[in-house]
Amino acid sequence: MPRVRYVPVQDSTRVRDVRVAAEEAAAAAGLDDQRTAAAALVATELATNLLKHAQAGEVVVDLVDPPVPREGRPGQVVQITALDHGPGISDVDGALRDGFSTADSLGAGLGTCRRLADDFALHSALGRGTVAVARIGSAAGGGSAGAPGVRVGGVNVPFAGADFSGDAWAWVRSGDRLTLMLADGLGHGSEAARASTAAVEELRHWARLPPAECLPKLHAALAGTRGAAVAVAQLDTWSGRLRFAGIGNVTARLREGDRWRTLLSRPGIVGVHRPGTVREDEVAWTPESLLILHTDGLPSRWTPPPDTGLLSADPAVTAAVAVRDAGSPARPVRDDTAVAVLAPAPPDRP
Repeated sequence: MPRVRYVPVQDSTRVRDVRVAAEEAAAAAGLDDQRTAAAALVATELATNLLKHAQAGEVVVDLVDPPVPREGRPGQVVQITALDHGPGISDVDGALRDGFSTADSLGAGLGTCRRLADDFALHSALGRGTVAVARIGSAAGGGSAGAPGVRVGGVNVPFAGADFSGDAWAWVRSGDRLTLMLADGLGHGSEAARASTAAVEELRHWARLPPAECLPKLHAALAGTRGAAVAVAQLDTWSGRLRFAGIGNVTARLREGDRWRTLLSRPGIVGVHRPGTVREDEVAWTPESLLILHTDGLPSRWTPPPDTGLLSADPAVTAAVAVRDAGSPARPVRDDTAVAVLAPAPPDRP
């Protein structure tokens, strides 16, 4: 079961913990010494930046699928996500310039973090806080054999700082079909994580199937576990059609023009109780579409704010902003919380 490393950063002593978390994740991803050092430096700078600009925040270090999928099973990358509820950064462009260093840091600055990472994105809103996401993979893993025009990103925050999250997300490419899944293992901790991890592993075998046919395969694989709520979305890039099916309380919201549509799942628990029939929705996918899957760590009535998923936004940043805005230092999220976002890539990106 992949470990999710969550570090609350309230003072400078936690900066070292963030660096160690990044080094551990880099080792798990099989990164070489140079890329491990890059991950450690980026993590250190982001943690220090939390103290500089917001006095406190949190960092999540996870292994995730690359934002643009390749055929087969590509290696995962280290994702470092920093979130805070601070005053926000008034000059984001300035903060990203080289030489703009945070106080008491290594002097690298966010501009250097952007250069060291394979992907780096920053979102800051005055009065709401800041989110930064960096992904670091192996130097050899930077190829671009992906599906043009589509990206996925996600954030997974374990409840109460546990070592394992009961939530898991993954996406797989099979020809023109791109399949995104989000699973929420029943309960918390390692047993919930075992159920959601089993769903991820089984998805990689059946991603060529439509969602309604994939879910029974996942149900069989999760027998003997606690079970999980599972949502599966599949985009056919050739036809421009999105299919969706789900069992349990993973929520799916699709942006259609200027409104959000909820795609409905059937009641049940994959691996424990599967409904006799599974409804599958099929809708058009356009360059303006955006799909957000989230577990019940977000309130059931959560509605994406107007600035959600701008074309320039990294989908992992969109996910992280949703997680940040769902809680606060005084009212943290009440469960494992995962958000996965399927988005069109900006026109100037593959």
